[in-house]
Amino acid sequence: MFVLGVDPGLTRTGYGILTFEHRKPVAVAAGVIRTDPKIPTARRLFELQQDLAAVIAEYKPEVMAIERVFFRGDKSNAMTVSQASGVAMACGAAAGIAVYDYTPSAIKFSVAGDGNADKEQLGRAVVQRFKLEEAPSPSDAVDALAVALCHSQHVRFEAVS
Repeated sequence: MFVLGVDPGLTRTGYGILTFEHRKPVAVAAGVIRTDPKIPTARRLFELQQDLAAVIAEYKPEVMAIERVFFRGDKSNAMTVSQASGVAMACGAAAGIAVYDYTPSAIKFSVAGDGNADKEQLGRAVVQRFKLEEAPSPSDAVDALAVALCHSQHVRFEAVS
């Protein structure tokens, strides 16, 4: 099973692809889709859609897991993240794959064992879980792998219970 994890953002959207080998998660790819803050928002959203569709076409994930937008104070940032999130969800739907979303605290708890884990803790947990030499950069790629891992654990837990 290929899982696409997405950490949405208008300037940087992280993506991470995982699969399983011998029932263990393996990171296949991780990266960031960037848009230029100097161009109009509609154009940036279109570029995000095109680039994310290309990632989906290349890796052919069976499912997309996305970090749910969390609103804390900055309304303008929440709006742009929400727009990017909607574009990502639409890309998944257009590709015919199921889309799931998880709260930031659920992702952190699932991956790092602490729903309040900071970026460094989450990065260390991703490195350890995937047996990587170092955390992917920037942190949006780490977050996307964490989202994918969270989903895979959620699905495996449901299968057992």
